[in-house]
Amino acid sequence: MDSASFTIDSYFLCALIIGAVLSYARDDIPMEFTAMGVVLALLVYFHIFPILDETGQNLLSAQELLAGFANPALISVLALLVVGQGVSKSGILDFVSQRVLDYSMGKLWIAMLISLVTVLVISAFLNNIPVVIIFIPIIQSIAQRFHVPASKLLIPLSFMAVVGGMTTLVGSGTNLLVSNALYDAGFAALGFFEFTVPGLVLAGTTLAYVMLIAPRLLPMRTSLSHRVRERSGRYFLAEVEMSEASKLLGEKISDSQKTILSNLQIRMLHRLGKTYLPPFSNMRFKQGDMISVASSRAALTELITSDVGAKLATGFTASRAEHERSDQIIVEMMVTPSSTLVDQKIGDSDFERRHNCHVLGFQHRSNMVRSRIDRVRLSAGDMLLVRCDEQSIKSLRNDTDIVLVEYSIEELPNWSLRYRALAIFLAVILCVSLEIFPIIIAALLGAMAMIAFNVVTLKQAIKTVDVKIVSTIAAALALGAAMGASGTANVMANLILAGTGTSSPQVVLSAFFLAVAIMSNLISTKTCAVLFAPIGLEIGAAIGIDPRIFAITIVFAANCAFATPFAYQTSLLVMGPGSYKFIDFLKAGTPLVIIIWLVFTAFVPWYYGL
Repeated sequence: MDSASFTIDSYFLCALIIGAVLSYARDDIPMEFTAMGVVLALLVYFHIFPILDETGQNLLSAQELLAGFANPALISVLALLVVGQGVSKSGILDFVSQRVLDYSMGKLWIAMLISLVTVLVISAFLNNIPVVIIFIPIIQSIAQRFHVPASKLLIPLSFMAVVGGMTTLVGSGTNLLVSNALYDAGFAALGFFEFTVPGLVLAGTTLAYVMLIAPRLLPMRTSLSHRVRERSGRYFLAEVEMSEASKLLGEKISDSQKTILSNLQIRMLHRLGKTYLPPFSNMRFKQGDMISVASSRAALTELITSDVGAKLATGFTASRAEHERSDQIIVEMMVTPSSTLVDQKIGDSDFERRHNCHVLGFQHRSNMVRSRIDRVRLSAGDMLLVRCDEQSIKSLRNDTDIVLVEYSIEELPNWSLRYRALAIFLAVILCVSLEIFPIIIAALLGAMAMIAFNVVTLKQAIKTVDVKIVSTIAAALALGAAMGASGTANVMANLILAGTGTSSPQVVLSAFFLAVAIMSNLISTKTCAVLFAPIGLEIGAAIGIDPRIFAITIVFAANCAFATPFAYQTSLLVMGPGSYKFIDFLKAGTPLVIIIWLVFTAFVPWYYGL
């Protein structure tokens, strides 16, 4: 088919695709604005120039073009985001990340290798979207532990989840769509492990790339709040109590500062009414010991969520029950010069009772502290590190005794929710795996259960609905529908394949792979698979190659949406946490698409005896 086959509709859609890609690449234009612009352009154009079927109905009416906003895949993604938020809040992920760090032997590359291989294996059997949702905070924890920006690590997470889905039939919804197209064409559906061997070769190639090359191409970029906190270099004084289940009991104090408490500086040890100062010689930890430490808020937060059994002191009020609910948010605040807290002891003030909060530690600006923290008198300018709940934040903002440091607000995992969150998550996975419910129903039930059982609040669930994800997926689906109804997708595919002429089957297969891979980065992978499946089957039959090989080629090529962030949902999921821009995916993803294409060309035709 030649260029004369292009219609006015085709030229319009090609121009719209190019304009959208250029707009997505600009940092000063929000992605959601571009996405909605694409949808609006399609609505206006196909209202003025409708494509009519044999009954005179517009194939691209507003109802058809806007159907993407109610697409089951999109709703499933949003519901799974709520489920993932519940799992994250429960602290289960902190336990997993701690195990990864324990096995990493203090080396970043080992921690990442363990994490990415785990993602690869899980993604082969589960939808990769919840896998990425689960591992985002784990990778963030690894980044924080090794003082590396998360922007160096999160794109590799997305890429490995995608290639993990290439290895089995259920690894991706794209694979199932291709298998259904094959079945509808009169062939046997793809087997569960039919393309596992070549899939593992491509996955192994990707693993080597994200470990060795991708980090060199990715930016050193962090969020604004993270940069401000890191620049502050603020250390707090806090008290840590040895519980009866502590892993530190019996260990030398000097040895603990080289291992578990390596990020904490022990200033004093309080034992049976006596205070000991360093060096602690051969002293060992005993149950009930209270140690005063100096540490960054990051190290204190890590201690709060760890399982070492050394917990921050339960507060300076008479009863912990007064602030039982104050265990979800950690925030910094400064004592003002006119504050009624000035010259008061923390233990004597009613600050914790008034705000239902818990003072974890403080930064004293006037002199060295040599006594228990609850006996220290506060001064103007002292910084308090406080644990509280969402309701307490509101009252703290209105308290003239302190100034809240807004950027320092950080939500903590709530370990008491772990069983509820884990049960709901596993129920969703089992319902999908055993085909009790389709993924959209299971995901929505899971999201509702997370809210109903108070794992997440309704407000928190609403906050997880990312407008960027909604708009870009809906725009991609609308664009794909327009390309299919107008015949533009077939024209573009045939134009690319026409260049192969009478070449060998290996060349035709390679060219077809490249055409699908390019298109997968411009429209959604599922749309790409649906559009190219009949084309691939026809080409296979025409040149005498088993059409199943072309179907498998579509599975691999359609999943190669690495060069743009909007064609695959996992890329959209890591954009915010990694502070990524469009150009970052272009830099890191384009070489990977080329490498996978070359490896595919060298291995797959040989593997299938072409």
